[in-house]
Amino acid sequence: MAPKNRNAETSDVKTLLVETPELIRQIVEQTVQQILESEMDETLGARRSERTEERAGHRSGYYDRSFITRVGKLELRIPQDRKGLFRTELFERYQRSEKALFAALTEMYIQGVSTRKVKAITEELCGHSFSASSISEITRKLDGQLEAFATRRLDEGYPYVILDARYERIRDQGTINHYAVLIAIGINHEGRRCILGVELAERESRNSWSSFLRGLRERGLHGVEFVVSDDHAGLKAAIREVLTDASWQRCYVHFLRNALDYLPRHGDHDCLQELRWIYSRRDVGEARRDLATWLAKWQAKYSKLCNWVEENIEETLTFYRLPAEHHKHMKSTNMLERLNEEIKRRTLVVRIFPNEASCLRLVRALAVEVHENWIEATRYLNMELLAEHKKLLLREVAA
Repeated sequence: MAPKNRNAETSDVKTLLVETPELIRQIVEQTVQQILESEMDETLGARRSERTEERAGHRSGYYDRSFITRVGKLELRIPQDRKGLFRTELFERYQRSEKALFAALTEMYIQGVSTRKVKAITEELCGHSFSASSISEITRKLDGQLEAFATRRLDEGYPYVILDARYERIRDQGTINHYAVLIAIGINHEGRRCILGVELAERESRNSWSSFLRGLRERGLHGVEFVVSDDHAGLKAAIREVLTDASWQRCYVHFLRNALDYLPRHGDHDCLQELRWIYSRRDVGEARRDLATWLAKWQAKYSKLCNWVEENIEETLTFYRLPAEHHKHMKSTNMLERLNEEIKRRTLVVRIFPNEASCLRLVRALAVEVHENWIEATRYLNMELLAEHKKLLLREVAA
């Protein structure tokens, strides 16, 4: 009964979102107002009318401000204090990606390539029509912030790097082309995830990936020990060329998808399920023993698949060189795939970007938003385990 109840609750929530948008807007407005009040209490070290020795100042009324969100325009009262101590990052952080989306949509409208739907969306976002000069001012400020993020120094080491690409449609001189969005995520010695770089390329090739990775290295990227990616030939070659000291892990999820090409359409999918189980073994020795058993079981029935797996699977077992606690996170590109899904969810609103700049602007704005959330979150991995693991390996070699 529990799953049924949860499904009913989910359906009720969806109905609420669709049928009562004004109620949702009011709830969000009240929540944001409460956040502002709490931030002011924290700044002053005391609640309203509270007398404490720690109080740093006193309130001084409010000023009104409109805040544009996806649920509508919020009318907020921003608290002030007598000394001007209070500052909030709530608006700038949230609206960085909103401005990028807004800029992309309005460029489409101004350039005459939009639809009535686009016009309606942009007017709903800001409540009025747009001129080329207003778009120029918005994008000028935003581009400066995003360029600073994209060119910042990478002074700390990143032992783990994950690489992947997704494609976006961009209008170029009257034709619509697919451009590759190249993305790199790093995990630093504190175990925190960081977005290292986001760039556009006309295609995902060895040259584009090499240029991207060299750009990261020129910005200071160093200490890379382990790289995860799919099996794209150009990307593999670029990793060997630029990140010469790093071990390479072929994403096992992509590997299992590729295996479907060697399994008959109506083949036994227990075969692939058993192959997947190999990646949950405690160490590489156990994984290889299970692989031998799997090959013996399925060789006669699916010789093409078994031959391909035997030839390529070692590339997917590199993660066993890492601490066991890191295996789950570092044997695939799933972490980056989730970021790509978030990017896709937001770029689908635009569908076709009017130019490269508008595409890169929105994707980078989303990247900055995610990057800041990651930095402030609890650490993703305990990297002390990596240091201890390397010491253990050195002792084993010495013995």
